[in-house]
Amino acid sequence: MTLLEWAGIVCIVLLGVGALAAIYRIVRGPSILDRAIATDVLLIVISSALCVDMAVHHHTDNLVFVVVASVIGFVGSVTLSRFVAESKKEPSEHV
Repeated sequence: MTLLEWAGIVCIVLLGVGALAAIYRIVRGPSILDRAIATDVLLIVISSALCVDMAVHHHTDNLVFVVVASVIGFVGSVTLSRFVAESKKEPSEHV
């Protein structure tokens, strides 16, 4: 085994631990924001695992999936943050 393959195994194990922690937070999260952040973390973990696979196996077949997952995560985070910001605004007083 090469050093790159060992590094890939270590990365996948650590990403697996991160994925399990994110899934736990999705299931047990006390608020919708906790669940949303955990979903973003899980999406990042999946994208990172695809990047590790591409590095270890010397290919770029999964690059489109990584880009699409990143765009979906970004749009979802922005949409949720705008929704939360709008719902937290104080009602305006009419003079």
